[in-house]
Amino acid sequence: MKAPVGEYRFTRMEAVIWGPGKVDALAEELRRRGAKRAIIVTGKTLGRSRLLERVKKAANGLLAGVFAESAQHVPSKTVDALVSQARGAKADSFISFGGGSPIDTAKAAAFELLGGKIPKSADLYAAPQAGIAGEFPHIAIPTTLSAGEFTPFAGMTDETSRVKGGVGDPRLQPKAVILDPTLTVETPAWLWAGTGMRSLDHAIEGTYSSRHTPVSDALASRAIAYLNTHLKPSLQAHGEEEMAHRVNCQLAAWFSIFGAINTRFGISHALGHQIGPSWDVPHGFTSCITLPHVMRFMAEISPERFGPIADGFGIRFDASSPRLAALECADRTAKFIAQFEVPSRLRDVGVPKGELGRIADTVLHEIQHAHTVERPVNREDLLGLLEAAY
Repeated sequence: MKAPVGEYRFTRMEAVIWGPGKVDALAEELRRRGAKRAIIVTGKTLGRSRLLERVKKAANGLLAGVFAESAQHVPSKTVDALVSQARGAKADSFISFGGGSPIDTAKAAAFELLGGKIPKSADLYAAPQAGIAGEFPHIAIPTTLSAGEFTPFAGMTDETSRVKGGVGDPRLQPKAVILDPTLTVETPAWLWAGTGMRSLDHAIEGTYSSRHTPVSDALASRAIAYLNTHLKPSLQAHGEEEMAHRVNCQLAAWFSIFGAINTRFGISHALGHQIGPSWDVPHGFTSCITLPHVMRFMAEISPERFGPIADGFGIRFDASSPRLAALECADRTAKFIAQFEVPSRLRDVGVPKGELGRIADTVLHEIQHAHTVERPVNREDLLGLLEAAY
């Protein structure tokens, strides 16, 4: 038996606040960071919602405006527009309100406001750039379960190539996250369920990553259990019971991605990064399609890492013979996804079969750069996964 060796690096997040009505903590969180001129970053739908008024009221006058133009997969032009508005309004902070798109739009804009330059078709895990300093405080109020608020990474899409890339820098981490389930009531059921699957994907891919840690393993297992217990009822219950299920789903999203800066993610995520922007497929849906197939692939490579995943599903795991339990985890994941009205095949979301080779070519670099799979992954591996998912 060998002694474990490793390291764990924390992000610059300072607070996670959860529960019904906790949006009222917003003004105090802004004051803690010295922010007086915040811009609320959201999308067009929430920009017209009554819920936006709750957020504005909770900011208690510490606002310089609202940017309601964020869009799915974060087109680079929306980042440019937010940077321009922030400079014109002399903003000193962002409040992201919505799903992963406004959150990443705010992070990417903050990067540019701090002096960083986002290259076209950037590597999603690009190293921090030298020469940028300071901080641009960001308070995140998510309304989905995509969990982008818990990372210092921002993904965005080059409109010309339709290739998704991004940046990562410790300064992009939101300072505080407010998980208020009362602000999720207008989130469409398909989006809530789909982003729940994205959280499941985070938990599973972080666990079988070659970079996994004991901390992230433990929380990922709890995330899987919480999603199994609370995701379906969160779409069926009403009143106080609904709020209880929803906030537990929000906690699951947090647990699922805890330590992601350390573990990073694997093949399912890399496939989603390119399938999503190319055919306007929500990332939660790409997880529904790719995750079970990638799990079966990983069960042949690193079955011994499936222990926490099995525990989350309540599956007996024999560490001396882990492969069967690992494959059962993949089957259980497919059955869990099948409970919801979400797509399960690439053909269901309009991906042409003739494009599978191009996807494999584009994704290969990201997987090789992430170093999360125990053995080298080649183009034939990816084509096999894509054909199985088709």
